[in-house]
Amino acid sequence: MYLLLIEDDLSLGRVLSRLLAQHYRVDWVRTLAAASAQWRAAEHDLVILDLGLPDGDGMDWLAGLRAGGSDVPVLIVSARDALDDRVHGLDAGADDYLIKPFEADELMARVRVLLRRGSGRATPALSAGALSFLPEQQRFLLDGEPLALPPMAYQLL
Repeated sequence: MYLLLIEDDLSLGRVLSRLLAQHYRVDWVRTLAAASAQWRAAEHDLVILDLGLPDGDGMDWLAGLRAGGSDVPVLIVSARDALDDRVHGLDAGADDYLIKPFEADELMARVRVLLRRGSGRATPALSAGALSFLPEQQRFLLDGEPLALPPMAYQLL
């Protein structure tokens, strides 16, 4: 999965990009101009969007994304905590809205949910016969039991 993180705060961006990179491929940008360029350069599965950016409002970028026909899931992460801001963000096309500060576990859970929805899967497991893969746990199961694999076999699966 490929994520676009749009966050101008240097320390928060570093922490979030490291956290997300443990499970996903992440492009971190700090401006809307860079976000637009990165968006055109690669296909992303999820956007994590801050609203207060140095070159504009993330809400305007989101509106342009939706006007262009994109249905990629968007998670707004913002310090704007007023009810009107949250409702406006969701009505403008965001799939979820998380208020700063937040816990890392909650962010990761919301990312997993949005990626599942975006892939059309209500359940997190991928299955082929008796073999299942739980992406959020990075584990394989065989007939419901944990499957211990050597690193090469894990990568191949």
